[in-house]
Amino acid sequence: MQIELSATGGTLVMRLGGHFDFSTRNDFMARAEEAIARAETPEIRVDMGGLDYIDSSALGMLLMMRDKARKLDKSVSLAGAHGHVRQVIDTAQFERLFTVY
Repeated sequence: MQIELSATGGTLVMRLGGHFDFSTRNDFMARAEEAIARAETPEIRVDMGGLDYIDSSALGMLLMMRDKARKLDKSVSLAGAHGHVRQVIDTAQFERLFTVY
């Protein structure tokens, strides 16, 4: 999976590409913690537009990221999901847990 971080205003954007599954947990969590640690960013937007696959373990990693961010009064939102990835996000009813764009 590719992960790219960039800051835009008060939002840090975490762009994901490729497959997001259990095999990417170490890379994802390391980059998620890096994003959360940036003191100047109260909001983290996970841009899922480049993903072509996501599984249930990835959903768990997103929830862990959200919980870690909340402890520092930061928010995590999801954006750009389409196709299979959007179907998984919708089926899991993640709009109840995240702001989804």
